[in-house]
Amino acid sequence: MADINKRLFMNFPGEFFVDSTCINCDACRGIAPNVFAEAEDYAYVKAQPANDEQERIALRALIACPTGSIGTENPNNAAEVITDFPLHLENGIYYCGFNSRKSYGGNSYFIEHPSGNWLIDSPRFHRHLVNRFKEMGGIDFIFLSHRDDVADAEKYAAEFSAQRIIHHKELSAQPDAEIVIHETDPVEFLPDFLVIPTPENPCSHVILLYKKRDLFSGDLLQWDLYRSRLVAPEFSGSSGRKSLATSLGKLQPFPFEYVLPAHGAWMRRSADEMQQHFIRLIRSIRESKLQ
Repeated sequence: MADINKRLFMNFPGEFFVDSTCINCDACRGIAPNVFAEAEDYAYVKAQPANDEQERIALRALIACPTGSIGTENPNNAAEVITDFPLHLENGIYYCGFNSRKSYGGNSYFIEHPSGNWLIDSPRFHRHLVNRFKEMGGIDFIFLSHRDDVADAEKYAAEFSAQRIIHHKELSAQPDAEIVIHETDPVEFLPDFLVIPTPENPCSHVILLYKKRDLFSGDLLQWDLYRSRLVAPEFSGSSGRKSLATSLGKLQPFPFEYVLPAHGAWMRRSADEMQQHFIRLIRSIRESKLQ
């Protein structure tokens, strides 16, 4: 639980606050951008919730926070808000919440699919999520984009007898994973599920494109809410930028509308608009002007 005695000075006065245990993972800003913002190496409350809906969304961020760094001055109804998770985004795609410190606060997602449900990266192991996943038909596959976001995947795999999917360069993070990706070219794993390896990337990702529309992008690609555009991680040096551009280039043949990143906000735009953002991003990297 957040400690009011460690409350950051930059918090806007009022009920919600962030304390100094924050690891600046971006989870709260992705969930409640009207309430939370970034300053130096921390998130902070930039504005208190203006109504009941914003308060509920802020409480979702409190629950999702991997370090318990968000608090309220008075008792809250977070116990009720827990029932919002997994949070339905659209078309059978859910944001799990309960981000894990083991994955630096990375987001994880759940896909409800008639041929078997998927967990995309892993939240922290929590009995509420386990029970909800069981109600929704369990988990058949756990797709792990890269080593940093495996979190409690092993526990979920054991609970649901699920098969974990990981790139062979990341296998040390889950050495007993059931399915190991060795391919370097995109492969249709199952109908609706296209796996796109990007092993040139320093993080050795595998990216998942779902129904030719929804891109689960790991740490490779995210949406910047404040600048309203696609961005990518910043790697120093020409070799890092070259590897990043090569990895992003593997996505170029596959238009998408929805980006669902491990860090940052999920966002839907038209395929044409996303493609324009994507082309601008690759161009800026190749010109050594990484944004």
